[in-house]
Amino acid sequence: MNPRISGTTLPVLEVALDSGDMVIAEPGQFAWMTGNVQLKTTTMTAGAKGALGILGRAISGGGLFMTEYTAPGGGSIAFAAKIPGQIAQVDVAPGRGYMIHQHGFLCATQGVELSIGFQRSLGAGIFGGNGFVMQRLAGTCQAWVELGGEIVTYDLKAGEAIQVHPGHVGMFEESVNFDITTLKGIKNIFFGGDGLFIARLTGPGKVWLQTLTVPNLAHALTPYLGASGTQTAEAGVAGGIAGAVMRGMFSGKG
Repeated sequence: MNPRISGTTLPVLEVALDSGDMVIAEPGQFAWMTGNVQLKTTTMTAGAKGALGILGRAISGGGLFMTEYTAPGGGSIAFAAKIPGQIAQVDVAPGRGYMIHQHGFLCATQGVELSIGFQRSLGAGIFGGNGFVMQRLAGTCQAWVELGGEIVTYDLKAGEAIQVHPGHVGMFEESVNFDITTLKGIKNIFFGGDGLFIARLTGPGKVWLQTLTVPNLAHALTPYLGASGTQTAEAGVAGGIAGAVMRGMFSGKG
């Protein structure tokens, strides 16, 4: 297997597959592939064992199904970024898992395990009413994660902490302690414009922050969408997490 990431603003991951290689992704995620690549859709992939495991993946943004891509005799497949940003490659091993943002999983090699890692409702108006959800990336594999905008990394020492707006948390090693807290100060909460909640990440471990979030991108585009686009954006903000879960269960996309 030979993976290659190319491009800048909207990068693409191209994977050259040898016989016996397998890449796993959510349905409909590939951008292009050679004609000899074979697809197999299954619910038993990525560590979602049993009904509860599958439901947990759906809640975390993963959907009910996964697709396995193989190429007998060799071939290639490409996965393109969905928003301006970067694609990061990580090596996953027992005891070395990662927590990634809700829609960060791009694809992985055989042996990947995906499950819900963290979920907390932050109320309508924050993250489109979907709350804050992260996926746990574990198993033994190589994986690729899509992060929005530029990537800023921190290697936190034991006890060292950083406070981050939740939307900018892209990925972190499982050794990092993560919690959502409220912003201190009544004036800061009501007049600061920074929101009510803040993420606190405490080392040891590595943290990947993303400079672009989907809600911020949608907010920036809203004035250019016209009346119907504005109504759609407002409806998305007012939507509840139940609707987001149902969409994720059947489409695998947010």
